[in-house]
Amino acid sequence: MSIANNLQEIKNTLPEQVTLVAVSKTKPVANLMEAYDAGQRIFGENKIQEMAEKWEEMPKDIQWHMIGHVQTNKVKYMAPFVSLVHGVESLKLLSEINKQALKNERSIDCLLQMHIAEEETKFGLDEKELLELINSDSFKDLKNIRIVGLMGMATFTDNQNQIRKEFNELHSIFEKLKNDTIVGSDIEILSMGMSGDYKLAIDCGSNMVRIGSSIFGGR
Repeated sequence: MSIANNLQEIKNTLPEQVTLVAVSKTKPVANLMEAYDAGQRIFGENKIQEMAEKWEEMPKDIQWHMIGHVQTNKVKYMAPFVSLVHGVESLKLLSEINKQALKNERSIDCLLQMHIAEEETKFGLDEKELLELINSDSFKDLKNIRIVGLMGMATFTDNQNQIRKEFNELHSIFEKLKNDTIVGSDIEILSMGMSGDYKLAIDCGSNMVRIGSSIFGGR
């Protein structure tokens, strides 16, 4: 199956309100261009330098999403062009994104990453930390970032009930956040679900899925 066929097959399974992020990390530009030629315009990368190199080379109507763990010292390389940063889980990182966005005279959209999995290795905030962050005075001073939603990853397990429980938990925090007086009006994206569990994620309310291997094949 070609990349274009894989892409079409996945798009056929997605409800209209769900945005597909094609996870193109480690893949050569030729593969991304095949997806681009098939109509894909949103690509997700997990290394800032790799993303910046691809941005230089590829058409400028692409939206680049940073989906990996972000190191503060690398933010400056993506600040001129990144469309959405998925994995923000600290005020320190938000402040750096804000600083670099200001230098580039733009505003950068961010998702706050929530920790919903049982594994210790996954990054993210819990609900209490989320509320502390958005209610802090320092957060209110950040004028060049916009929190537009939440992102989370479920535990890597075959237990569908557990995955569903974690996705439902994230969806419920997302719904509460929409009513928040500080950020609520901008909250629209719930990014959860990858190649293995995106259908379940959509059932649980996800409206953005990050799919790589089902489009581009294994690494």
